[in-house]
Amino acid sequence: MIRSTAAQMAAKLASGETTSVTLTQAHLDRINSVEDKVHAFLFVDEKGALEQAASVDAKRAKGEKLSPLAGVPLALKDVLAQKNKPTTCGSKILEGWLPPYDSTVVANLKKNDIVILGKTNMDEFAMGSSTENSAYGPTHNPWDLSRIPGGSGGGSSAALASFEAPLAIGTDTGGSIRQPAAVTGTVGVKPTYGGVSRYGLVAFSSSLDQAGPCARTVLDTALLHEAIAGYDPKDATSINAPVPQVVQAAKDGNVKGMKIGVVKELNGDGYQPGVRARFEEALELLAKAGAEIVEVSTPNFEYALAAYYLIAPSEASSNLARFDAMRYGLRVGDVDGASAEAVMNLTREVGFGKEVKRRIILGTYALSSGYYDAYYGSAQKVRTLITQDFTQAFTKADVLVSPTCPTTAFKIGEKANDPLAMYLNDIATIPVNLAGIGGMSLPAGLADEDGLPVGFQIMSPVMKDERMYSVGAALEAALLSQWGAPLLDRAPALEAGK
Repeated sequence: MIRSTAAQMAAKLASGETTSVTLTQAHLDRINSVEDKVHAFLFVDEKGALEQAASVDAKRAKGEKLSPLAGVPLALKDVLAQKNKPTTCGSKILEGWLPPYDSTVVANLKKNDIVILGKTNMDEFAMGSSTENSAYGPTHNPWDLSRIPGGSGGGSSAALASFEAPLAIGTDTGGSIRQPAAVTGTVGVKPTYGGVSRYGLVAFSSSLDQAGPCARTVLDTALLHEAIAGYDPKDATSINAPVPQVVQAAKDGNVKGMKIGVVKELNGDGYQPGVRARFEEALELLAKAGAEIVEVSTPNFEYALAAYYLIAPSEASSNLARFDAMRYGLRVGDVDGASAEAVMNLTREVGFGKEVKRRIILGTYALSSGYYDAYYGSAQKVRTLITQDFTQAFTKADVLVSPTCPTTAFKIGEKANDPLAMYLNDIATIPVNLAGIGGMSLPAGLADEDGLPVGFQIMSPVMKDERMYSVGAALEAALLSQWGAPLLDRAPALEAGK
């Protein structure tokens, strides 16, 4: 049962072949059997999930009209507030915090009767590409337990790849949905910025953060996308426009007559041979499906990484100032005679991890008097140039494509002490966030060198998210026909959920 797609599970629920309680319990049992190896979750809400599942079954029994994914279980990244449930953002500084409200994403999940199994592990405050920066220990890649599952949303992607959940929510600031999807053989989508509400998403970088859907198939991802998207007056950056027709696009999977642009600057040196090979093969399959493959140039992309690592830390420096030990979360050194400043300093020293401190310091420096224009101001100018590059490229192609990551999953600890090497994992994903457009990663096969998953990235213009679902579904169908079975059937670790 747990090896089915979310769409198949939904069909079985609708037909009465199974119940949400049965389905939820099957996934809870799976979590109990493999979680000691994977460590995808920070909190498993067994009681709450079963109660929610029973409520959905009762509604169905009464003949109430339910949403397409009603009763299907989901894993929630621990950066989204869920009322009265632990929300740590992978940090000690929020240990024990129980939000008094639901984020809009969680409210939409509940409105659609999607069962929340628990909260997934992540790099602290979403700062990282490996989930090694979590204060609660790393998550392991189900393909090879000695390797990273990506980051910052490695818990969500590992939960999918280990069949602990059929659906998951991630957030993407510079690739934190797409990079984990790439290295675990799953599907992840960063919607257009503003397409999914950020209300209740604990902020890292407010102009870049975006919640999005994760699953094992393009259609499942589209169904979840439709459930969580839409205008929200609580979020000033929310787009007041109809949700793109992503589900219909995923069902159609038609690329005939589409122009697919290969980004020259994201397909050069530095990519693992097996990554490049699978990317080229995917392009051939799309051409056979009727798409026209063209090359486009985006000359300012070479500055994207540098601009991102000024903009994101600057916004993080501002956003994380709220963790002052006075209002919520951890408090250290609160003794008679201790000043508020001393308590704040001690709490931040203990509560924040090394990577978070590094980015706060970098961002504070970039925003400081005398340096603002040279660093943060210049980075914003580069951001404008990158957005213009995308605008120009989309006059020549309907979507743009590239490998999602330069390499497959690396060993846990391999890059932990080399921040620059870690940052380079997101070299192909960061431009999407800087421009606020949509991005998807889906599996393109396994690298010859190590037998690990390779990701294929699709980028679409603002609020044209349906285009990447059309291309993704077409490629997925072509690859599935070639493979004969889903890629995850070949995952050696954990016996792929058998």
